[in-house]
Amino acid sequence: MAVDRIFSGIQPTGTPHLGNYLGAIQNWVNLQEKCSSVLYSIMDMHSLTMPKEPAVLRQNILDTTAAILACGIDPKKCFLFRQSLVPEHAELAWILGCITNVPRLLRLPQWKMKRASQNSEGTVGLLTYPVLQAADILLYKSTRVPVGEDQVLHLELAQDIAQHFNKKYGEFFPVPKAILSTTKKIKSLRDPSVKMSKSDPQKLATINIADSPDEIVLKFRKAVTDFTSEVTYDPAARPGVSNLVSIHAAVTGLSIKEVVHQATGLDTAHYKMVVAESVIQKFAPIRNEIKKLQEDKSHLIKVLEDGAEKAKELAVPVYQEIRRLVGFQ
Repeated sequence: MAVDRIFSGIQPTGTPHLGNYLGAIQNWVNLQEKCSSVLYSIMDMHSLTMPKEPAVLRQNILDTTAAILACGIDPKKCFLFRQSLVPEHAELAWILGCITNVPRLLRLPQWKMKRASQNSEGTVGLLTYPVLQAADILLYKSTRVPVGEDQVLHLELAQDIAQHFNKKYGEFFPVPKAILSTTKKIKSLRDPSVKMSKSDPQKLATINIADSPDEIVLKFRKAVTDFTSEVTYDPAARPGVSNLVSIHAAVTGLSIKEVVHQATGLDTAHYKMVVAESVIQKFAPIRNEIKKLQEDKSHLIKVLEDGAEKAKELAVPVYQEIRRLVGFQ
């Protein structure tokens, strides 16, 4: 019987933003309490699909690690490690790439979107990184994977690859299932038609979890709403106000209905400040912990190295069996 094992990863883009926290990291913290075998990876190999200066990448890895530790990820309850410290990820990706057809990868929307954002023909790495994602998951015989809506197609690819491998070499990989985030997708504060993103050129569009109280207040004050002063929840007709309501509900743990009821009698200008204060209170202890952890670089490096050693203990036997199955030994 397969061990119930959860795998997920985050690209090292520095300190995560509000959408990262509410959509993924908060769920990670809950899952490490519920499952006995959980692996979380800092996906530094994936980050190379977008151009990075080496010094920036090194710092981003440490800042991302500090942030997710500050958010409550506990290395005693999960394996937290850097992807590139476990070379079996890349080796398995090559094997899986050899049973994956190119047209399937070309149909994935991220290939088209990211190639367009880079204004280029695209690299081999950009095309094949979903195969590496599949290797990340399958290397540990993971059974469940927390994903957002934008990653469902990539998980479906991992499921197909697992089934294709099993058909070719015999039943080996469990077919991983999705754990879909229940959090409403957090939108840009400046353009509520798109999701919140660290790469947004509008600096006031994204709340980073390490932002100062003054920065948070300014960003919410400038958040796009509409010409109706009442606070209601209607994502189709009132996307800006509804985004504020979603954020308010997510950071307080209240329902959409409850936060709308609490806002009765407030106009949107005042409500923006109520939401800002809720976010400030939520992230104040996290922000302080991030600063403290960032001052101890050696501790962050050791956490990732120790996690990689534990991850290898799971990965190496699986990969050795894969080598035997495909004929390498």
